Amino acid sequence: MPSRLRLWFASSLLAGVLAGIFISTGLQRATSPAPAPPQALPAARTAETAGDLEPEERRTIELFRTASRSVAFITTRVQQVDFWTRNVFEVPSGTGSGFLWDDRGHVVTNYHVVQGADSAQVTLAGAEYDARIVGYARDQDLAVLKIQAPRDRLVPIRVGTSAGLQVGQKVLAIGNPFGLDHTLTTGILSALGRTIQSANNVTIFDVIQTDAAINPGNSGGPLLDSGGRLIGVNTAIYSPSGASAGIGFAVPVDTVARIVPELIQHGRVMRPVLGVQLDGRLSDYVTNRLGVDGALIRGVYPGTGAEEAGLRGTEVSRRGSITPGDVVLKIDDKPVKSVSDLLGRLGSYRPGDTVTLTLWNDGKTRRAKVRLQAPEE
Repeated sequence: MPSRLRLWFASSLLAGVLAGIFISTGLQRATSPAPAPPQALPAARTAETAGDLEPEERRTIELFRTASRSVAFITTRVQQVDFWTRNVFEVPSGTGSGFLWDDRGHVVTNYHVVQGADSAQVTLAGAEYDARIVGYARDQDLAVLKIQAPRDRLVPIRVGTSAGLQVGQKVLAIGNPFGLDHTLTTGILSALGRTIQSANNVTIFDVIQTDAAINPGNSGGPLLDSGGRLIGVNTAIYSPSGASAGIGFAVPVDTVARIVPELIQHGRVMRPVLGVQLDGRLSDYVTNRLGVDGALIRGVYPGTGAEEAGLRGTEVSRRGSITPGDVVLKIDDKPVKSVSDLLGRLGSYRPGDTVTLTLWNDGKTRRAKVRLQAPEE
């Protein structure tokens, strides 16, 4: 097996992990066979047996009990057709974790957990419910499911903020690794501002890194702070074997809190429009020849904020000669090194926002303010 570390999604093949034959490379999505649903949590320890625990241990135990009521186990299925009878039937396709967002039955998980699934089931507090997919955001690897369950079983997770997080603070991860019952792992926040690729191969910025063990099946589960508040959604691990190597990643909760309401309301993310045409292959070719890092503007759409700001597109003659247009170097002073970077950065804004672009053209740089628009404008 190659010695270099490889990035694996936390819900990669269960059967492969157990057999020790992980040989894939790149981002591995949830495709593990679905095991039996986890059972209800075991009975709490009695006051007598817990009396010898340290105060910090008791706080962690109580936090786990409280937060576990909001954590769900997700199994997905795909439809197949019997070759001989032509009958359609469903087979298990993968597993993952999730958590209750509100008391209306909305469950948040990773997009790669439900990607390609025809149906999904959510197990909550030992009871299984059919779920429908409300919406998903490929670029941020997030999805929202909806279940119909008694109101007393719908205990939303406590939502915190990822602003102000500090390296070194304690974090806790809850999920169903390898299809097991609710599992708690603890660690620290190892780094902030990491960058990873989503399941749609789009850059996700400002990702949280932690050394709390995250294993296959943890995908979509919550990352909590020491107060039991949601600060991220466990998404991926960096590992040579597919199991935790102490480097896990979580989508920050401030990103989740911005995207989930849009998925619930619209079924999709209302991505703002810059008003330019982009071509990743052409951009890479031209910027490499020019010796600059950025996103080349292929064209500018009329009637958009980009046209109003005077952005210039690229001209390609019939003979194939290229006159480069503007190259976006920064958006609000945040570096842009490729078309993927630009798309990822735009995901942090809403229609109507105004951004400041740093542009390069023919050896000169300038700045331009552009108003972002809604897709239908």
